[in-house]
Amino acid sequence: MKRLTILFLATAAIVPVGISHTATRAHAASGAKLQLRHTALGSILVNRGGRTLFVFTRDSRNHGRCAATPGCTGIWPLVTTTGTPTLGPGVKRSLVGTIKVAGSRQVTYAGHPLYTYIGDAGPGDTSYVGQAQFGGKWFALNAAGQVVK
Repeated sequence: MKRLTILFLATAAIVPVGISHTATRAHAASGAKLQLRHTALGSILVNRGGRTLFVFTRDSRNHGRCAATPGCTGIWPLVTTTGTPTLGPGVKRSLVGTIKVAGSRQVTYAGHPLYTYIGDAGPGDTSYVGQAQFGGKWFALNAAGQVVK
């Protein structure tokens, strides 16, 4: 299993080459899309690009802790939307919601705030599921809103 090492200088993270925070913000402005993808861990929630969506074990129902943790959202960006998220087949509308975080609307699923990972290697990558970072662990979700480890 490959791991990405992230270095911190003060509160700024050094991120891998080729990852654009501008692209992340522009993507959020067009609205979030939640869909399912079959992976090595089974069918899990992914974004419009097929990349794994994560939940953080330090979060509570409809309350994210990552944004209040220095450096966290630089590594684990919030999944945000400007309107109603678009859903792919099998994603349950009744489990989708949003919470207000730092002036944005973070998407939730079954009450779990959702995140992406800047080190994601590509669509279907699940190698970072179970990663311990920022005082908790990061897992995927299935269509029922259950944690996938």
